[in-house]
Amino acid sequence: MRLRTVGVKLSLALIALVAGALAIVYVAVVPTLENRLVDGRISQLQRTADAIVTDYTREAENPDFLLQDFVSFESQLRGVRITVYQYLSETPVFLQSLADSRRLGQSEPDAIAQRAAEHLRTSRGVVERGATHFGEVAIPVGGLYVFLVSAPIDDTLSTVTLVRERILAAGLIALMAAALVGFLLSRIFAQRIHRLERAAERIAGGRFDEPVVDRGADELAELAAAFDRMRERLAALERARREFIANASHELRTPIFALGGHVELLTDEDMDEETRRDFLAEMRLQVERLTKLATDLLDLSRLDAGRLHVEFAPVDLGEIAGSLAAEFGGVGRGRDHVLEAEPEPGATALADEERVRQIGRILVENAILHTPPGTEIRLTTAETHDGAELRVEDSGPGIPGGDQQQIFERFYRGDGTITSGSGLGLAIAKELAAVMGGEIGLDSRPGRTVFTLKLPSSPTPVDEPEPVFAR
Repeated sequence: MRLRTVGVKLSLALIALVAGALAIVYVAVVPTLENRLVDGRISQLQRTADAIVTDYTREAENPDFLLQDFVSFESQLRGVRITVYQYLSETPVFLQSLADSRRLGQSEPDAIAQRAAEHLRTSRGVVERGATHFGEVAIPVGGLYVFLVSAPIDDTLSTVTLVRERILAAGLIALMAAALVGFLLSRIFAQRIHRLERAAERIAGGRFDEPVVDRGADELAELAAAFDRMRERLAALERARREFIANASHELRTPIFALGGHVELLTDEDMDEETRRDFLAEMRLQVERLTKLATDLLDLSRLDAGRLHVEFAPVDLGEIAGSLAAEFGGVGRGRDHVLEAEPEPGATALADEERVRQIGRILVENAILHTPPGTEIRLTTAETHDGAELRVEDSGPGIPGGDQQQIFERFYRGDGTITSGSGLGLAIAKELAAVMGGEIGLDSRPGRTVFTLKLPSSPTPVDEPEPVFAR
């Protein structure tokens, strides 16, 4: 297994976490437990020492009192070792054993007893003799003696040792369990990550047919869902790209073939002048088609690159509505459409006049081309609280609900016999409106369709528009 994989890192992190927690428990529990047990044992030993001194004070008044016999009796009664030291000198303090429950005779002064004699107060602590630990309590008595009471505490320390060993054993088991759990979890996560990696490779290779699925409920599942949304959008974009190439090829091929055919026919010297003029007029129309398609593609490329330049200035939308009605009046009559302009005074926005006219042309042309003959088309304007609106309304059959969600997407062309064009006009209009801080709304139902261009009356910070893809 590679040391840099997520699985190994997860396992090591889990082991480190468990080890750190065990170390904290060990440091917090074992020394505290040892101190409390030893302090409890010595406190019990001090109570015993206090009782022995009390008995000594009472028994010492008896004329037949023998210190050694008293020490031996108390030691056997209370289960402790008792040593009595007497002062031989005060400066410096020097002690000599006077009685010992073990009847060992003279013995070296004990450090705890020496400290009690020097400070003339009870002293307590732990000493080690050989391999045995003793708890000791030394009590000065009458300025003449020091009673030292001691008892082994190895049984108390063995309890601490047992706890220490149990913690270490439990820690080892916990570390092994953490390593196993970490390994299993890492394998599970690694498999899920590998699935996402393979999905990314499929998407990068242009294969969008297989969905990205993760049945978890965590961040990886959210990432898989994001991958799947990306797959769907890329698949839609790829379909749109292919459709656009086919549509653009058709749009380009038709006028080019027509131009080629007319040029070839124009070389016929026997052609009469009227037919020649008709051919030239038709060639002019085909050139206009090519020019419009090239212009649309150029506008889209500039929008995507963020290099489309706009000049903001106050724009009278009422004047634009009137000029659009006049501009398209002849085309409308040729298709049996009635165009009317009903502007409202004061509908002024801060925008680029040429781009507003471009959007208006797209909307009006869309209404003329995509509605049946006899349809009425009205251009109106209105002033709003934060800007102004230009509306293009027609009385046509309306746009189907499914198409309304996609009509502003690039390359999209709705189904139907009256649809035509490259599917770029409304997408360009929407992105141009966004560049100027506005938007285009759509309200459509049978008998009434309204496209509304909404523009602000003051500068609006605008993010760079995102491309609109087919879904």
